[in-house]
Amino acid sequence: MASRLWASKAASYLRLSVFHRGFSSVVKDLKYADSHEWVKFDGKSAIVGITDHAQDHLGDVVYVELPEAGTTVTQGTSFGAVESVKATSDINSPVSGKVVEVNKELSSSPGLINASPYENGWIIKVEMNDTGELNSLMDSEQYTKFCEEEDAKH
Repeated sequence: MASRLWASKAASYLRLSVFHRGFSSVVKDLKYADSHEWVKFDGKSAIVGITDHAQDHLGDVVYVELPEAGTTVTQGTSFGAVESVKATSDINSPVSGKVVEVNKELSSSPGLINASPYENGWIIKVEMNDTGELNSLMDSEQYTKFCEEEDAKH
């Protein structure tokens, strides 16, 4: 953040235009947790990843700690971690169930989370225990508002 501010001031002094990235993208048909994970629900299974907003705040992802297939995950609890050039953050599961698949591409290409958080950067697929848990998650409009309010505090 400090480097963006410095760059903006320097550009202003030099009368250069600066591109300010707008709000991160939010996909309409997904559900979102307040810990910045997304869920794409399909029948009884769910694909889970971290949001564009989260990856933008993390910076370049350099390592992803993944669970094993067969691991049980619980809504709101950590199942792995994302390490970036700035920090290491837990990844919390937005739903409960059994991990049926892990995105193994992330082991060799963790930057997929930055480049494609909603497609190639997905993290796990979960066979859900209770689809009713989706009701406690935010839709795209709620999540957008949540992020705007959260960013305004910083």
